Amino acid sequence: MARLAAPWRTRLLVRIFGGTWCLLYVAGQVCGDQSQGAVFLREFTLIRRESLHEDFLSDLLNSHKTEDPSSRTARSEEDRDGLWDAWGPWSECSRTCGGGASYSLRRCLSNKSCEGRNIRYRTCSNVDCPPEAGDFRAQQCSAHNDVKHHGQFYEWLPVSNDPDNPCSLKCQAKGTTLVVELAPKVLDGTRCYTESLDMCISGLCQIVGCDHQLGSTMKEDNCGVCNGDGSTCRLVRGQYKSQLSATKLDDTVVAIPYGSRHIRLVLKGPDHLYLETKTLQGAKGESSLSSTGTFLVDNSSVDFQKFPDKEILRMTGPLTADFIVKIHNSGPADSTVQFIFYQPIIHRWRETDFFPCSATCGGGYQLTSAECYDLRSNRVVADQYCHYYPENIKPKPKLQECNLDPCPASDGYKQIMPYDLYHPLPRWEATPWTACSSSCGGGIQSRAVSCVEEDIQGHVTSVEEWKCMYTPKMPIVQPCNIFDCPKWLAQEWSPCTVTCGQGLRYRVVLCIDHRGMHTGGCSPKTKPHIKEECIIPTPCYKPKEKLPVEAKLPWYKQAQELEEGAAVSEEPSFIPEAWSACTVTCGVGTQVRMVRCQVLLSFSQSVADLPVDECEGPKPASQRACYAGPCNGEAPELNPEETDGLFGGLQGFDELYDWEYEGFTKCSESCGGGVQEAVVSCLNKQTREPADENLCVTSRRPPRLLKSCSLDPCPARWEIGKWSPCSLTCGVGLQTRDVFCSHLLSREMNETVILADELCRQPKPSTVQACNRFNCPPAWDPAQWQPCSRTCGGGIQKREVLCKQRMADGSFLELPETFCSASKPASQQACKKDDCPSEWLLSDWTECSTSCGEGTQTRSAICRKVLKTGVSAIVNSSLCPPLPFSSSIRPCMLATCARPGRPATKHSPHIAAARKVYIQTRRQRKLHFVVGGFAYLLPKTAVVLRCPTRRFRKPLITWEKDGQHLISSAHVTVAPFGYLKIHRLKPSDAGIYTCSAGPAREQFVIKLIGGNRKLVARPLSLRSEEEALAVRKASPKEALQTHKHQNGIFSNGSKAEKRGPAADPGSRYDDLVSRLLEQGGWPGELLASWEVQDSTERNTSSEEDQNAEQALWHLPFTMVTEQRRLDDILRNLSQQPEELRDVYGKHLVAQLAQEIFRTHLEHQDALLKPSERRLPPVAIPPHKHVSGFSSSLRTSSAGEAGGGSRRPHRKPTILRKISAAQQLSASEVVTHLGQTVALASGTLSVLLHCEAVGNPRPTISWARNGEEVQFSDRILLQPDDSLQILAPVEADVGFYTCNATNALGYDSVSIAVTLAGKPLVKTSRVTVINTEEPAITADVGSTIKTVQGVNVTINCQVAGVPEAEVTWFRNKSKLGSPHHLHEGSLLLTDVSSSDQGLYSCRAANVHGELTENTQLLILDPPRVPTQLEDIRALLSATGPNLPSVLTSPLGAQLVLDPGNSALLGCPIKGHPTPNITWFHGGQPIATVPGLTHHILAAGQILQVANLSGGSQGEFSCLAQNEAGMLVQKASLVIQDYWWSVDRLATCSASCGNRGVQQPRLRCLLNSTEVNPTHCAGKVRPAVQPIACNRRDCPSRWMVTSWSACTRSCGGGVQTRRVTCQKLKASGISTPVSNDMCTQLAKRPVDTQACNQQLCVEWAFSSWGQCNGPCIGPHLAVQHRQVFCQTRDGITLPSEQCSTLPRPVSTQNCWSEACSVHWRVSLWTLCTATCGNYGFQSRRVECVHARTNKAVPEHLCSWGPRPANWQRCNITPCENMECRDTTRYCEKVKQLKLCQLSQFKSRCCGTCGKA
Repeated sequence: MARLAAPWRTRLLVRIFGGTWCLLYVAGQVCGDQSQGAVFLREFTLIRRESLHEDFLSDLLNSHKTEDPSSRTARSEEDRDGLWDAWGPWSECSRTCGGGASYSLRRCLSNKSCEGRNIRYRTCSNVDCPPEAGDFRAQQCSAHNDVKHHGQFYEWLPVSNDPDNPCSLKCQAKGTTLVVELAPKVLDGTRCYTESLDMCISGLCQIVGCDHQLGSTMKEDNCGVCNGDGSTCRLVRGQYKSQLSATKLDDTVVAIPYGSRHIRLVLKGPDHLYLETKTLQGAKGESSLSSTGTFLVDNSSVDFQKFPDKEILRMTGPLTADFIVKIHNSGPADSTVQFIFYQPIIHRWRETDFFPCSATCGGGYQLTSAECYDLRSNRVVADQYCHYYPENIKPKPKLQECNLDPCPASDGYKQIMPYDLYHPLPRWEATPWTACSSSCGGGIQSRAVSCVEEDIQGHVTSVEEWKCMYTPKMPIVQPCNIFDCPKWLAQEWSPCTVTCGQGLRYRVVLCIDHRGMHTGGCSPKTKPHIKEECIIPTPCYKPKEKLPVEAKLPWYKQAQELEEGAAVSEEPSFIPEAWSACTVTCGVGTQVRMVRCQVLLSFSQSVADLPVDECEGPKPASQRACYAGPCNGEAPELNPEETDGLFGGLQGFDELYDWEYEGFTKCSESCGGGVQEAVVSCLNKQTREPADENLCVTSRRPPRLLKSCSLDPCPARWEIGKWSPCSLTCGVGLQTRDVFCSHLLSREMNETVILADELCRQPKPSTVQACNRFNCPPAWDPAQWQPCSRTCGGGIQKREVLCKQRMADGSFLELPETFCSASKPASQQACKKDDCPSEWLLSDWTECSTSCGEGTQTRSAICRKVLKTGVSAIVNSSLCPPLPFSSSIRPCMLATCARPGRPATKHSPHIAAARKVYIQTRRQRKLHFVVGGFAYLLPKTAVVLRCPTRRFRKPLITWEKDGQHLISSAHVTVAPFGYLKIHRLKPSDAGIYTCSAGPAREQFVIKLIGGNRKLVARPLSLRSEEEALAVRKASPKEALQTHKHQNGIFSNGSKAEKRGPAADPGSRYDDLVSRLLEQGGWPGELLASWEVQDSTERNTSSEEDQNAEQALWHLPFTMVTEQRRLDDILRNLSQQPEELRDVYGKHLVAQLAQEIFRTHLEHQDALLKPSERRLPPVAIPPHKHVSGFSSSLRTSSAGEAGGGSRRPHRKPTILRKISAAQQLSASEVVTHLGQTVALASGTLSVLLHCEAVGNPRPTISWARNGEEVQFSDRILLQPDDSLQILAPVEADVGFYTCNATNALGYDSVSIAVTLAGKPLVKTSRVTVINTEEPAITADVGSTIKTVQGVNVTINCQVAGVPEAEVTWFRNKSKLGSPHHLHEGSLLLTDVSSSDQGLYSCRAANVHGELTENTQLLILDPPRVPTQLEDIRALLSATGPNLPSVLTSPLGAQLVLDPGNSALLGCPIKGHPTPNITWFHGGQPIATVPGLTHHILAAGQILQVANLSGGSQGEFSCLAQNEAGMLVQKASLVIQDYWWSVDRLATCSASCGNRGVQQPRLRCLLNSTEVNPTHCAGKVRPAVQPIACNRRDCPSRWMVTSWSACTRSCGGGVQTRRVTCQKLKASGISTPVSNDMCTQLAKRPVDTQACNQQLCVEWAFSSWGQCNGPCIGPHLAVQHRQVFCQTRDGITLPSEQCSTLPRPVSTQNCWSEACSVHWRVSLWTLCTATCGNYGFQSRRVECVHARTNKAVPEHLCSWGPRPANWQRCNITPCENMECRDTTRYCEKVKQLKLCQLSQFKSRCCGTCGKA
């Protein structure tokens, strides 16, 4: 078969599928039969050679024979010989995860066939797939879900583990038993079996090892380690038998730790298994295992089978949590559980890094060790955890050399010898074992083991333990005295001491040890008795033997001696042996015995002899007299009574023995003065031999005789102090003691000199020893506190608190927290609880101010202080350090601007005008207006006129009145912020006011309403004063006529008159307003209120009618209507026939009045309380109704009014009649509301009916498309309020709305009139502004402005025949159905700025389509922005060094010095941009006199300069836009300092002539006392002291000063004079009688002791010998003792003399012994001829200059010691000879490191001998 060319391999994927060929790009293109929709996943990218067509492949290969040689790998020799080309690159992996396959191809370069394969495979993407990826075989099955099988679709599921053909794609249809082979081969990389790594490649199952390599036979061991040996886990198997009961329902079977594998448990019996789990994070869980199945418990798969008599639990693992298998009691019978699993060894040995070098120079070594490591917690633990597992073998240490450079000057002399001998490795060294804790029966003994190192001089020092880790540490505890303790052993009883009657018998009781020997050590309390009574049955005839007879020898003697025998103990004691036989056979002789001082050694259980003086107490006698009976052969019976007096009866016995002196004892001291005592002995006068002292008469003993000896000074020796208390109570502590070298001069004088340690020849005793070597109880071990999380402002600091146990070897064992019973110390605490210093908090830089070229960037700064509570507070910027200007503004440079000559587009200014008409109805103090409207106002009202501008600076706004420029005056104020204020309106203020902002101009017309509600004519040049006067004086009717003549609409003038321009543009609404003021159709209250107002104006002092006053509440202060509404009325009137114009005008004006009043009522209704709202609406009295034409006036007939008081009031309701349009004839159509009328070509008349009910009776009016219907001779209003259209034309098409209105509300319904059924849309051209309502509704065609969060409904009422279909668009994009409501409305819920746009409603049917638009604008009411950086940057840029404050809704405060300037910022945000007005004390800023200010940054910043007391107070900024308003405030407080003369201080004296009161000056700031430095520049008021308490003092004791002490030390006396004096008011003191003072106070003492301290002085001894350390040639140091003493010679502690200068105790002296110098020998031969390790040495010694003999080296230490060794022959070796080149070769051999290459060469000689 032809083979695929390499360049194409990765481009195409050919696969036959369902009869459809498709080419797949590797990039993941989707292909398939379009009709079937089969989809291939990106992962299916391996080519199947068997599915490629022969011809296709051969063409493909032949057309691509040539290739780029660089794309090939170099051909190997064997490839070239085999005629194969090199292997191509590996293809992309068939899978992205889960294990796929990749292939590589090669081609045969020969015309013949080549041996071998042209394709090879390897595994790839061997990473686990994410859980959501699914099974690879399942993906291949699901790819056929879109392909019909036998004409039907199925959902295919994979069939796995097919034993016959595991690499075919067999799938089962879901929900059926249908199994189909959908493909002969699965895709490469698919697993053959679910539980195996083997994968299918080219349709064949290939073996894959656990190393993910093809053909590998590696398998995981039981521990889950690939190709492992099973050493990382251990097999745990066991059996549990339940012992449950009614009281114990649950029990733990086994705990299986995290990571365990291959778990199997089998329960046999009635009980039930369940699981508890605990993850490494501490999360706990429980699984009940109630039914058979496979579950996922804490991400571990659990297979559970439940049978009637047993349960089987399997878990493959590794477990992801600790599992505790528990059993629950379910029956009376016991259950057994067999379990087996592989548990991971979680504690393993881990080799450490090399420890530090043993030497810093001259060649040392480094060792590694092994530490026990917890795999779960990733921490090092105690070694015993690793020893727990026998499988754990501790790694041997490794050794390497280090720091091989020579030392500058090394100590000692290094002879040429093997390195190992003079620098041995550190070794373990042990102290002797302690005494056994028990003398028998088993005890323990311990010792200290430390690692020591010996230097060249043989000095042994303790080093770190790791240095000895190359050999095992010696045990520190061992058992001892494990033999049995001695026991009492009783012998047989003796015969009874009598032959008849009652006697005694004896036995021997011995203390026998474990060896069977007779020793001491048995407790006397447990000793059996040695004698007891006995009775012989033979009767006695001698009456004197009534009492028991004491035993005779030998039984008595033997028992008695054993009884008296003293036992050897662990305390030294005298032990006597048995008495010898008597020296005579008859008469009196002597007995002797040995008495030894002995001790029992508990360790060896042997007895040792000690010197006699070691035993305390009297020594038992070693000799005694004995009596062997009479020598004449008689043997009289000896009674015990007689025996007692035996020795007393011997005469002359004492003359045989006497006391004598026999020499002296050994001297008590060997030096420094000792004593000898004369020895007194008891001697036998005849034999002159020593005898027992008891034989001499004690009273004759000679006196004790002593003499001095060893008077020479002692040599230096070690003085040893007592051991200190142990540093720790457990866990191996330390004890220290003082050891110093001393020289005793005289024991008699107790004169001792302390010397240098070198002068004591014996080794220095140890100064430290271990103690309390036993384990401590577990305790909390808190670590050091970590640094505080903050440096100030309140932070926290943490520490680790662990439960630890200090072991006897000094190590710490970490334990679970439950082992520590005490309460756990805190692991967290507060810290740094003080305020932080103030600091600047800078915002991010803003974007560059320009889009190109050079601009600026700003950022704001807030002065912030973090308090000790952790809360941040914004403080006055003066508390922060000065902030350089550069930190808040910086230049920025962007790309150069293109076409610099082209001017930038600039938006022109804009004035936001309000097109309204205002009519004032009641007196008000002040009214605010916006330009663009008309105002008809009452005199004496103050008017504030605003000109809100955009894109224009407000100070540049100009004002005109009637074309004349306006400037500020006393009556009119022109403010620089776009305001105009007229203080009290007068007739001359009427006119046209014009506001100019650049090219933009807007007008505002003001007219005055005079008495009788008539307009006041303007007293200006358009009319003469006489005309104006005439108009003013005319009656109402005449005045109205005058207005008629002035306006063409209401006059009877011709059309030419109507079309002509009005004489005065500001008078176009005058006629309408006049009619409105005259309107008779107002409700009665309204008229009454006007009458009250008129009467009030006429006579302000008259009393107001109470009812009229109440009626005023129903009247709006100012009536407001849209200009557009008045324009509509004027336009309608202009289109009426002249004869109807007057009547129709009255109708429209009445309707307008009702509208205005209804709007006010609704507003008033919302303001009143609910209880007040229940009042019935005001009825219109009949006497007020006017013309009969208007339907609104027809409702007020007298009859109805009378009935109206009985009928309930109702809002209007229009009656809807749903019926088809009636055609009375082909030409006339009559219809009711709610219908659609289709005009045909023959329609001559349309009649639209409208019926409404309500009380008061509603007024009916008609509108077309939202505008009032203009009645004409063709469009008529019928008497029943129906609307008739005659001869309808296309202009009549539209929605006709019938509006029914009364004082309580209105109702409206529409009728659609279409032309031939074309679509029609009901539109409105109004602007709806909403700021408060939660939901608004408007017709399409209107403009909607609303705040966010409102539900907006846009009605699109359409008509057409057939009915038109509605489609909505937003910004010309079609909207989906979720927005639609019924009848084509569009609902927008919770609108936000993203909903802003143009909404279009398109109505379409077969006759055509029509589109209407509504613009939705989202308003954002003024609010405070969350980020204040921008305005802060603006403030700092405006005045970098000026104090500033931001206004806020709650108010802020800034305290300033007088004369200063300040900036006030008004942070505001809103849409459209709010207009900002500043006020001071409630008045517009412009009207405040004497306040120098500037408004900057479009009103956002107010700068107030030269502040004074009048400037302080509250400043506020009012921000307004269409959505609402917001007021923010800030107060400026002007502070000043001044001196205040305060109340008088207390009098300086209570009597006499010196008492004064000094008035107190205080520096005040706003009545608060401050530091006086603040008032430094202020004039201090002059204050004069005032005399006080000038009166005679009572008598009192007066004393003089103490005299000098009579002695300087040792106790002296000092005196003073005491007199009774009286101080007069004149200041003169006179002596008086002592009695007068004694009555008032006790007399002071006139004598006292002084200088009680001892008289001390420094005393010193004579200078000692000049034998101190040498400090130079011939120079040494000599010492003397300096001590503190009294003058009587009593020695005191040195501190007592510390105030006196201390004499020196050391001085230099000339010493022959210091005539020394260093002497060096010649260098020895080099130890190596080449290499890096040769060295040579020489002898360096200290010698005496005169004798040339060596002396101790320390005598030469005053001069530098010459080096005694150096490196040599450091050259590369040409020919390698086999010899050692390191000192450690013996250790290398010991550690069996010879096989390592680096040591084999270095230790060639030693390792060669191995």
